[in-house]
Amino acid sequence: MKNLDLIQRLKKTESPEALISAIFSSFPLNRIALSSSLGAEDQVLTHMVLTQFPKARIFVLDTGRLPHETYQVIKQTMDRYSLLYEIYSPNTQDLENMLSQKGPFSFYESLENRKECCEIRKIAPLKRVLSTCDVWITGLRKSQSKYRSDISNVAWDETHHLLKLNPLYDWDEDKVWQYIRDYNIPYNALHDQGYPSIGCAPCSRAVQPGEDSRAGRWWWESEDKKECGLHLVDGKLVRKLEN
Repeated sequence: MKNLDLIQRLKKTESPEALISAIFSSFPLNRIALSSSLGAEDQVLTHMVLTQFPKARIFVLDTGRLPHETYQVIKQTMDRYSLLYEIYSPNTQDLENMLSQKGPFSFYESLENRKECCEIRKIAPLKRVLSTCDVWITGLRKSQSKYRSDISNVAWDETHHLLKLNPLYDWDEDKVWQYIRDYNIPYNALHDQGYPSIGCAPCSRAVQPGEDSRAGRWWWESEDKKECGLHLVDGKLVRKLEN
């Protein structure tokens, strides 16, 4: 993290589109990547990024357990934007070892097993792609859960040693969906069935009235454990940049 002037300018950027434009003007195209889980926020960012930079990198972590509806929206989005995603999958040997030793549903049995599954299916592939990046763009929002309430639009990721942009950090859910309607953006059909947050099929469920948007993820675990590890640094979600 060397260019403090750039960091301060990015932190003061007023809109997601302007933040995206600024970062693509400051780094090589092939060193910036948007991670997409095909959720509503990531679909908004896909539209924003590709509208300005049609050749931008967008990657998907295909865990092998994604819902059918997620694969459908991958295809719809590829067709809409003439997009070729970068698809990253788990290491075959690691996955085979885990499944052979513990079976297909070990993640329900303990927090340790669930973290192992997330490590193999998501975190290890993420490390591979981020090793090729200087900037990581995500769809994190402050109002998604109380554990994300202090994120900012720009953060320094100590684990991967890159800038992490959260362009929609201060958007609420209504604003996300209004944008999707305004631009007729493809979205995951599970959202219409009460799934605000969608990950692997066995680890996602619809939420009940009054529950927060992350309540349907790893619902069998206590509230303070419900991050897969993709966005954690030393046990915390992000580290805000110093002034």
